[in-house]
Formats: sequence, C-alpha cells, structure tokens
Amino acid sequence: SYFDAVKSIGTVHTVEQFWTLYNHLVRPNNLPTTTDYHFFREGIEPTWEDPSNARGGKWIVRLKKGLASRYWEELLLALLGGQLSGGGVSPDEICGAVISIRYNEDIVSVWNKSAGNREVVDKVRDGIKRVLHLPSGVHMEYKPHQDSLADRSSFRNT
Repeated sequence: SYFDAVKSIGTVHTVEQFWTLYNHLVRPNNLPTTTDYHFFREGIEPTWEDPSNARGGKWIVRLKKGLASRYWEELLLALLGGQLSGGGVSPDEICGAVISIRYNEDIVSVWNKSAGNREVVDKVRDGIKRVLHLPSGVHMEYKPHQDSLADRSSFRNT
C-alpha cells in the first residue's frame, strides 16, 4: 500500500533542526527515478484524502533534469520561513510540498488547503514564483486533489 512506502524521517520546528536533518539526506538530483520526498506540516499526511488536503490541490512545476536540488532546497527554506503566506494567504493554507524524481523531468508540487478559492490559489502561485525566482516562461499547472482522486493520478491530465 501507499502508506507502506512512505517513511517519516523526522520532524523539524526550527531552521537549525532542518539543517541537521537535511544535511544527512540524499539531494534530489542524486535520487533514483520514481522517488518522492514529502515535506508536510506536522499532523498532515501526504495524501489527497487527509482532512487538511481533501478540499485542496497543488501547484505543479515541471523542472528540467539537474535543477531539482536547488529548487527543492529553496522551497523548503521558504516554507520553513513562512514566505508563501501573507498577502491574503493564511499561514496554515500551505499543507506541504513534494519533489518527484522522474525519468525525463523532476516535478515540484506545493499543496494547499483551498482549491475552491481562486484568489488564494493564485496568491500561492505568485508566492512560489517569487521564492523560487522562476523565469517568466516556466509553466505552472494547478490540480485540485478531487481531480487527482477522479483520475487516480497526481500529474495526469494537467
């Protein structure tokens, strides 16, 4: 089952705790294909069905191979620092993030609670672009978790 494959490797509450844990992890660029790292708020499972995720969705950023480690580290530090909240986005709106290592590309996704609130969804997108310094041509897609449940895929049909 999915939960058999998901292993918790730690909980962090401070930047110092983060670096202690992060320094022992294999960087995304060196992970085998079809590996995912999840970084979620304490108490939120990285599943579409979790109560905090059930009405939410995720922003998807597809990356060229070789860029995952840099973007993942920048995203994690932004999440720890609360840099995606503000400007109308509450601090608890962001549920977590995932880096997915795939054959032809790597995928970063940021999960939020409120797929039905387009203003919040757009502000989360703008925050991701800002903290990752994404070039203007980078394509981002939003997929509500209800759509993922319907087509049983995180990234298909986006």
